[in-house]
Amino acid sequence: MTKHEIILYWSEEAQAFIAEVPELAGCFANGATRQEAHANAETVIAEWIETAKELGRPIPEPKGRLLSA
Repeated sequence: MTKHEIILYWSEEAQAFIAEVPELAGCFANGATRQEAHANAETVIAEWIETAKELGRPIPEPKGRLLSA
């Protein structure tokens, strides 16, 4: 399980829940339920981090909203 912030919301346009990971550029997922969107986001986060490592790119440290105050 990741420590990166995940923002979940409903999209009328997509007719699905969207899970955005703002700390990882372009990292998002969707699902028919909040739980599905969150699980899909966990998978995409792992893939995003794996790809960044392979490319030698920096991986942002998880900050989260509560830790940034």
